[in-house]
This record gives sequence, structure tokens and C-alpha cells, in this order.
Amino acid sequence: MNIENIRAQMRKGVLEYCILSVLSNKACYVSDIISNLKESEMLVVEGTLYPLLTRLKNNGLLSYRWEESTQGPPRKYYSLTEKGIEFLAQMDNSWNELVETVNQIRKNS
Repeated sequence: MNIENIRAQMRKGVLEYCILSVLSNKACYVSDIISNLKESEMLVVEGTLYPLLTRLKNNGLLSYRWEESTQGPPRKYYSLTEKGIEFLAQMDNSWNELVETVNQIRKNS
């Protein structure tokens, strides 16, 4: 088995959670989201991010606003909706349960 393939699959599995977590602090432009994820070593490209943002928006978890930019065209800033905030809280609980379960399994092995 290739560890890089496993790591990529694990990152894909938590990417939406990470995006919502980034947006829980403030509204962000796509390049801000990417920078924040890269700083945490969660590598993602715009081509992956845009479909996820669209899906999250269509599910009512995100909204966006256009903001004029001094360096080009207007920018789309994404933020969590009330539904998104509630969903992120549920994801936090699910994540914590998963981590506890995996830690318990590792401890008992």
C-alpha cells in the first residue's frame, strides 16, 4: 500500500470539515481559505475547492457576498450560515467521537 494514497484519502474525508472550520472564524475569499489550509499542511487546489464550496452553499451551509477589490475584479467572500454553524457543531461532535474511538482502538491493540 502507498502511504501517500492513504493520506490523500484521509485529507479528502475531512476537507469539508476543515473548510467549515476555517470559515467559522471569519468570512474568507477562496485564496484566503487555501492559504489557511496550506499553513496547516492541508494541501488543496482551487479546482478542488470551488466544487466543495458550491455544494456547501447549495446545502445551505454557506453564503457569500461580493466585495470590490483594489487588485482586480470583485471577490466572493464565503461565510457560514446559521445552518452551517449548527452543522459544524455536529461535525465537531462527530470528529471528537471518531478520534476517541480510534484512540481507544489503538490503546487496546
